[in-house]
Amino acid sequence: MTEEIIIAGFGGQGVLSMGKILAYSGIMQDQEVAWMPSYGPEMRGGTANVTVILSDMRISSPILQEFDTAIILNQQSMDKFEKMLKPGGVLIYDPNGITRPPQRTDISIYQVEAVEEATRLKNAKTFNMIVLGAFLKVKPIVKLENVTKGLEKSLPQRHHHLIPMNKDALTRGMELVKQIR
Repeated sequence: MTEEIIIAGFGGQGVLSMGKILAYSGIMQDQEVAWMPSYGPEMRGGTANVTVILSDMRISSPILQEFDTAIILNQQSMDKFEKMLKPGGVLIYDPNGITRPPQRTDISIYQVEAVEEATRLKNAKTFNMIVLGAFLKVKPIVKLENVTKGLEKSLPQRHHHLIPMNKDALTRGMELVKQIR
């Protein structure tokens, strides 16, 4: 099993953190992992993306031209990465800020209203965990207990009190995700 994932959106949306947590989760599951972040000089507000590869076999290169899954959080990323999904791939997106929804008919498309839910919960910082929960519902490639271990590894000790809230957000994302096509 090899899963090649791109997560893309604006800086400040937790894109890189989501990828890092997913990568640590794979490590906790004894998988081979590649994590390759990319962001513009602006950081917050600029575009950011991260490639994550989880595999049972050695990973030859973290550089990819196409992906099994794309998690898209803004229109610029939709425009760039929708076409880079393999036929039969999965696209998960939050419709907030998307002016042109995905157009491809040869992929599975899922939607999660994570911005809306994070606003309802009055905690914008849960946004990326809601999205990650949606992904794990669609593609359960890592176990939830390993995601918790990944959170523990990626969050500084002083923020470990936030882990229960993040676990709740993961569960909420699993409940909210819906298939569009």
